[in-house]
Amino acid sequence: MTFNWKKPAMAAAIAALTAMPVFAQEMTLKLGHLANEDNPWHLASVRFGEELSALTDGRIAVEVFPNESLGKEIDLINGMQLGTVDMTITGESLQNWSPMAALLAVPYAYKSIEHMDEVASGEIGDQIEAQIVANAQIRPIAYFARGPRNLTSNRPIASPDELNGLKMRVPNVPLFIDVWSALGAAPGPMAFSEVFTSLQNGTIEAQENPLALIRSASFNEVQSHVNLTEHVRSWIYLTIAESTWQELSEDDQAAVMEAAARAQTYERELFEASVADDRAHLEANGMTFVEVDGAAFAAAAKDAVLSNVSDEIRPTVEDLFAE
Repeated sequence: MTFNWKKPAMAAAIAALTAMPVFAQEMTLKLGHLANEDNPWHLASVRFGEELSALTDGRIAVEVFPNESLGKEIDLINGMQLGTVDMTITGESLQNWSPMAALLAVPYAYKSIEHMDEVASGEIGDQIEAQIVANAQIRPIAYFARGPRNLTSNRPIASPDELNGLKMRVPNVPLFIDVWSALGAAPGPMAFSEVFTSLQNGTIEAQENPLALIRSASFNEVQSHVNLTEHVRSWIYLTIAESTWQELSEDDQAAVMEAAARAQTYERELFEASVADDRAHLEANGMTFVEVDGAAFAAAAKDAVLSNVSDEIRPTVEDLFAE
């Protein structure tokens, strides 16, 4: 008679496995966004996944898809509403569903990053988030800072009086065009891919963008000054689909919010370091930074801003200007 040694050994192995506490992965959240792997938003998204996995003993994992590899921003929002995507990073694009989301990026509405934080984390921020949940079926769970937009040029510009019809490129956004016209410049829309060459050949004299984009586009090669207008301060949300949120237990919802809070703190550390690094790089490569009369710029822009925002948010914007 041949003894089958495999059966008892297999039974013992199975018994040993079933006796061990096993935390099986129960859910994988798909998080798609537009930034690259070096961006603080991506690094904070990865940190969110690590924290959530730790807080749920590995039951909930997060798979992060950078570089629009899961789709463009609007596609991801639509996917979250349809239940095919769980999470994304998005901001004022949500105003297509929720008008209050326009408050995330109103020129001169926020006087400093501290003022912006106060609004984003306060009563106005709560109202924005509640409207996004109700109208877009997407739930903001944290917010990340965006670098303020600054004006580059080949001469110092410290006040609106010094713009003097400056030919500058702006995104094709009516609000931006009207604001810069009111300030005294001569703005015009242009594809971003054309900006460097147009600055180089003198078709335009200036452009405006956050320091990170000024650096990555090598505008230091064709512009000599960064005028610290900081005319747009804004934030962007880390969001989860409301349908996914409702699938979670109360304990897991609490874990998601705690992981998001930790990711938000981490992103702010990365953001502040990146802004300082970008400035140091641009200065080392020949750009001069100019302090400006921010109050004069804001005052000159106010009427153009108010005439371009929706009736729903105009009273809030007026209050923000008055603070």
